[in-house]
Amino acid sequence: MSYPRKEYNPDRPKKYWSPTEAKLKIAAYCAYQERCQEEVRSKLAEKGLYGDQAEELISHMIEEGFLNEERFAQAFVRGKFNLKKWGRNKITQELKLRKVSPNCIKSGLKEIDPEDYWQKLLDLVEKKSEFVKEPDPFKKRYKIQQYLMGRGFESDLVQSAVETVFSGQNL
Repeated sequence: MSYPRKEYNPDRPKKYWSPTEAKLKIAAYCAYQERCQEEVRSKLAEKGLYGDQAEELISHMIEEGFLNEERFAQAFVRGKFNLKKWGRNKITQELKLRKVSPNCIKSGLKEIDPEDYWQKLLDLVEKKSEFVKEPDPFKKRYKIQQYLMGRGFESDLVQSAVETVFSGQNL
């Protein structure tokens, strides 16, 4: 059984929201998952609301509790650390890209427990060392370190974790 596909017509104008319609739609958009102000601002711009109208609507969402950047930062940090296994550097960069304030970023990073962070780093070193097929131990360590720094972990912690894991193994 096949269903007819929705026709995509680039000539058809986009549907824009009226201010009253936008209030309801943005409330649902923010209630679905945590959002930052920049995401809401771009969604409003996409639907034809700019400037003072958009800022007024954003301030209303903040007053009503639908929009809270600190809560967003905390949820973002928990998700990226626990699910995607990102380090603090990458999480911080991503939050800065989303124009989250430094205080909210700092508050969000407090969600990461230092012991969990270290344990996750050790687990990633062990897991990656199984997959890196490099006979030279120095090159293998280098590849693992580059991988982990790419994931956003701090270089000094990466180096310590690699030394800890490799000192327990015979290569």
